Amino acid sequence: MTTETTTAKTEAAAPEVEVPAAFTPAAAARRAHVERTVYAAAGAAATFGPQLGNAWMNGGAFAVGVGTLAYLWNRTRAEDGARLITSVYRALPGLGLSGTYAAALMAPGASLWEYAAPAGAAVLSAVAAPWTRSRGVRRALADLPNIPAPRAEDWPDSSPYIAGLRKLWDDSKVTGETRLGRIEQIRPDRPDFVTIVIAPPGEAVSTTLALPRTLAGIFDVPEEHVKTAPVPGRGPGYLAVRVAPTLDLEERAHPEGRLVELWETKVSAPDGVAPGVRLLQHRIEEERVILRVEASGSGLLQLPRLRLARALGVEDPELLMIETDGMAGGVITIYREHPLINVREALPSDLVMDDDGRIAVGMRHDGRPARWPLYNPELGAVTDLLVGAPGSGKSVTLLTLIAAERINGIVSIVADAQDGMSLPEAAGRVYHFGAGQAASAATLAATCAVANYRAQVSAANGWGSFVLNRPWALAFLTMDEINRMLSADSGVPEPFRKWVAGMLGAGQITFRKVGIGVRIAGQSIHLTDLGDSEKIRANAKNGTVWLGRVNSSMTRSMAADMASGTVEITPIPKYFGVTGAAELDAAWAGEETPTGPVTAGTAWQIQSGSPYLARVWKAAKANRTYPGLIELMETATITGFTPAEDEIFRARYASALIEAQELLNGNAGTVMTPKLLDELERINDATAATRTAPAPTATAGIPTAPPVPLRDQVLAVLTAELQAVKDIRRAVGVNTDGGPSAGSVDNALQDLKREGLADNPKHGKWARTDQA
Repeated sequence: MTTETTTAKTEAAAPEVEVPAAFTPAAAARRAHVERTVYAAAGAAATFGPQLGNAWMNGGAFAVGVGTLAYLWNRTRAEDGARLITSVYRALPGLGLSGTYAAALMAPGASLWEYAAPAGAAVLSAVAAPWTRSRGVRRALADLPNIPAPRAEDWPDSSPYIAGLRKLWDDSKVTGETRLGRIEQIRPDRPDFVTIVIAPPGEAVSTTLALPRTLAGIFDVPEEHVKTAPVPGRGPGYLAVRVAPTLDLEERAHPEGRLVELWETKVSAPDGVAPGVRLLQHRIEEERVILRVEASGSGLLQLPRLRLARALGVEDPELLMIETDGMAGGVITIYREHPLINVREALPSDLVMDDDGRIAVGMRHDGRPARWPLYNPELGAVTDLLVGAPGSGKSVTLLTLIAAERINGIVSIVADAQDGMSLPEAAGRVYHFGAGQAASAATLAATCAVANYRAQVSAANGWGSFVLNRPWALAFLTMDEINRMLSADSGVPEPFRKWVAGMLGAGQITFRKVGIGVRIAGQSIHLTDLGDSEKIRANAKNGTVWLGRVNSSMTRSMAADMASGTVEITPIPKYFGVTGAAELDAAWAGEETPTGPVTAGTAWQIQSGSPYLARVWKAAKANRTYPGLIELMETATITGFTPAEDEIFRARYASALIEAQELLNGNAGTVMTPKLLDELERINDATAATRTAPAPTATAGIPTAPPVPLRDQVLAVLTAELQAVKDIRRAVGVNTDGGPSAGSVDNALQDLKREGLADNPKHGKWARTDQA
């Protein structure tokens, strides 16, 4: 057999596979629109045509079906499997519509399925758009990894260009005894091609020859346009090669192509900002671009936020958000406009705890709710730390959390070291509100006393952890402006600071196990400003750390101590959309720095070492308060301690208030005053009484204070005319020795309202409803 005969047989056995060129996105969208319009019209005809009895329509439907079958029969005789698959794909609409038409025509009557079947076939055809997408199917079937390995004989060259490529290979000194299999041009009018490198029998393609740089030198093309891949079903003696300089440039002319090129050259390149980090997936939407990335090998993902924004051409780094799994995976989102500019107000349903003890305190940058745990079913109560400069939204965040506590039946204890000016909305709307440095310290001491009582009862019953509402309600102590009590430059005496820091540190040991959470808020988180209490920051890692707008050095300190380091935590600016570039342009032009919407409420929330950017629900201020948050608080009644706990709390608060005032006046170490001695004796008596009282069982409900006496007092004070809450409280003896608390009065009013004996038609105004 001659060489010519062998070549002719080989060519006949393996004809050229025609690979259609891909449509541009715009052309594909236009074709799909036209195709779906045709399917809609055909579906309508196939739905109603059988009922009309029109011979022309019936004949046309049969002609379409017969023609489609003939088309498929002709394709089955071809040896090109890819062409047959796409032909079958294209025939589905014709066979589906003509088949349902024929079935409806032959069936007697007009059943519901005769209308539903053609309409369903038309909808499925419109979704599939087989004629438009068949070209993509053909290209996928003929893609590089699926190129069959060539036979031992070489394919004949079909053009001078391919012959020239083969000559370049044969003339190169680095190709050795290797040879090229069949060379296919991706398009006949372009120099892009694919081929397979074949090593001598029993050998592998050398590592040097498999490098894109080596292949680019052989074919004289830029290295970035050369890609290699193993041949499926073959060993290392075969290597698939794709050289596509013009196709790559065309793909990169589109946004997705430019994005991939930018990532490969500026980010993942050896000299990029994140060498080796792979771009796994990406999605371009109207208002954002989402990238899914992964660190290479066994390395941990490290993404410097500012440098990454610079590499990707993002002028405002606040528009670039990063979230990671703490190891190798991450998601990067780039926004056209900052997503947290507009946030809605909170709803009561947002603040109801889920099964994991979490509420939705605000919104994350991607529209998901920002979850905040008030309680951990596994660990018990939690410790939270909130840090932010004045105007950063810290107070709104605290008030939102306090409203959630009241909604969820949590005992809210609030201490405001700024004389009650930081959280005035909480006064009278929580179980206890301490205003000022002395009252805040006394509130902490009283909470510690309740914690000690719970610990004694738990030890007596053999309980090693806290279970919600069995038997005690969850309690939360919120201490705002803590730096005024602990900071070295706060001006308070050192013994007072040590006393407060010691109670906080000791509380971190027992609070969690007895269901008392602690929320500490201030303007700084340095150890010296927290009374050198490392326990506070350590336990905050198990809760939530809220880092609002602070200075950059504090941001770095928080990031180093609280976060895992996989994401760079950057300072939050004062305004949205005002970048450093805008300020620089203003300085260059001699103009004022532009302003935008304030970022109040925007913060980094760090949970389990993973930070993400979020913003608390919106709260509008009116008359120097937040009426919306007040309304949220008053959607539920105030939850208090059990009678035994209430007695301990009040007794210890009274004595600790005197101690705090003495320490603030610099009288540490002086002889106890008679009043203080009397209060201490009262505490000892109350504590002894509670120790001898029977301990509650693990299945008991929450004990409640005796409501009858106070209820009768409140009912006697109420009249048919509206009265202010403060007047009612004053009439029953709130803030007097032995008098009830404001929260107990509020609870009594709510009980009377449920019984139909009282109502509050106006905010803060109550009246009896059983009198004329």
